Amino acid sequence: MHETAYQITTLTPQQPTATAGLLPTEIPPGVQMVTLPGGARTLAYTPQQAPPAPPVPVAQPIPTWAKTTALLTPTIGGGIAAAGIGLSYAAPGLIAMTDALWAAVALIAAASIGVPMLLRIGRTTTGKGSTHITQNITASGMFGKANGTINHH
Repeated sequence: MHETAYQITTLTPQQPTATAGLLPTEIPPGVQMVTLPGGARTLAYTPQQAPPAPPVPVAQPIPTWAKTTALLTPTIGGGIAAAGIGLSYAAPGLIAMTDALWAAVALIAAASIGVPMLLRIGRTTTGKGSTHITQNITASGMFGKANGTINHH
């Protein structure tokens, strides 16, 4: 920015004025008529007015999606925690049910093997008297094979 230097002059009451003064349009920007402490009036540069302060930002309302998310977060976390607690309480029952199901599978497997054998043995025997049969069946492991023995007495 290019600034032009102006000479400041003062009029004393003894000096006669040759001209009527400056017209308001002839006064450069930033120059004003001021009264000095001694009472003399002169033209002087005045400080520029400070630029206006930037506008204060107005608080924006919180979006609805942010409110909804903030309200649902503890609910979802609490639901996950409740599900974890429920599963920890249900675990022993689930284990017992799986053991019972494997026992039922072993019983079905033993019956599918043992019943036909008993029927075969019953058909082949002659009427020599009554036969006492003891059957022992065991099964172990998740996919364990059922083993059985039949004892005739």
